Amino acid sequence: MALLRSFIQSIATVTLVLSLVPAAFGQSVSADASGSAPTAATAEPAAVPAAPNLDSAPAPAAAKVDNPYGLEALWKGSDAVAKAVLIIMVIMSMGSWYIIIVKVIEQAKIGAQAKAAAAKFWNAGSIRQGADALDKTSPFRFIAENGIDATKKHDGLLAHVDLNTWVTMGIQRAMDRVQSRLQDGLAFLATVGSTAPFVGLFGTVWGIYHALTAIGVAGQASIDKVAGPVGEALIMTAIGLAVAVPAVLGYNWLVRRNKACMDDVRAFGNDLHSVLLASVPTAVVKKAA
Repeated sequence: MALLRSFIQSIATVTLVLSLVPAAFGQSVSADASGSAPTAATAEPAAVPAAPNLDSAPAPAAAKVDNPYGLEALWKGSDAVAKAVLIIMVIMSMGSWYIIIVKVIEQAKIGAQAKAAAAKFWNAGSIRQGADALDKTSPFRFIAENGIDATKKHDGLLAHVDLNTWVTMGIQRAMDRVQSRLQDGLAFLATVGSTAPFVGLFGTVWGIYHALTAIGVAGQASIDKVAGPVGEALIMTAIGLAVAVPAVLGYNWLVRRNKACMDDVRAFGNDLHSVLLASVPTAVVKKAA
């Protein structure tokens, strides 16, 4: 019975202590609130700036660096003499490439016409019919018609010339005209190939002159004073070589192709000469009905 009474008193004591603890804690908090300065735990935190969003921020644009020594700068900064040299070399280059392309097409066409002449002309019933079977622009038809005209116009003072000689002269004149036509434009290529380096060299000398002038005016040979004019001089040299080299190579190539074309033309003319002389006595050379 005494033990039970002691247990009940212990429980009552613990309950009383637990009821007093919250009251004491509340009084201490009130005292802190009414006291001097708040502690760091109870102070209102300072506003922290928000971190920038790197994903949405625009990437900085790459700075555009202008080349002060390029072709655009050369044209803008050059004087009338340098611009005239550039224009002349551009005209030379354009003319050279135009002639090369046109002559290659023309030579290929003559090669096709030579094959057509071998297939159609010599299988015709007469020289007149064979000439009519060829294309009007074909040099082989032109040679055949000149040979026919030579046999028909062998009268008057021309009758004093031997028929063999007269027909040979007529065919030879026609072949010479074909050869002259094939050589059109080659003189321009030869001129460009031989003069373009010197035109570029003139631009080089002019650029070096400007470099020396800039040094004299500045009083010192700093790189920023001479880089532009010297670069201009080097560009002029490079352009002159770039114009001359294709012209020389194209000239040599076209001359070799012209030789192959003229071999076909001369072979056709020689065969035509023999056929004409053999056909005149038998009146084969006449206009087809």
